[in-house]
Amino acid sequence: MANNKAAKKRIEVAERNRVRNRTYKSSLRTLMKRCFLACDAYTEKPGDAAKESLQSSMSAAFSKIDKAVKVGVLHRNNGANQKSRLSAAVRKVLEPSR
Repeated sequence: MANNKAAKKRIEVAERNRVRNRTYKSSLRTLMKRCFLACDAYTEKPGDAAKESLQSSMSAAFSKIDKAVKVGVLHRNNGANQKSRLSAAVRKVLEPSR
């Protein structure tokens, strides 16, 4: 246990950051999963509604990744890698034989 005020404060700050990081990462995984599911749905039944759903889920995931990088939850290279994965999956679905 902490013996002085500074150590107690560091413990509190670390806990606050841990909870913030966990919420960002959890919501990020959820949004990425939704985007991949939208890719699958578009593959099964292509159409304007499915394409719109795919685009909106991708933009929501991109936005969350950018915010996580800005806040410091993710490293910028990790964020770029995640965005690349998503855009590659979407590109593969939208332009099948290229």
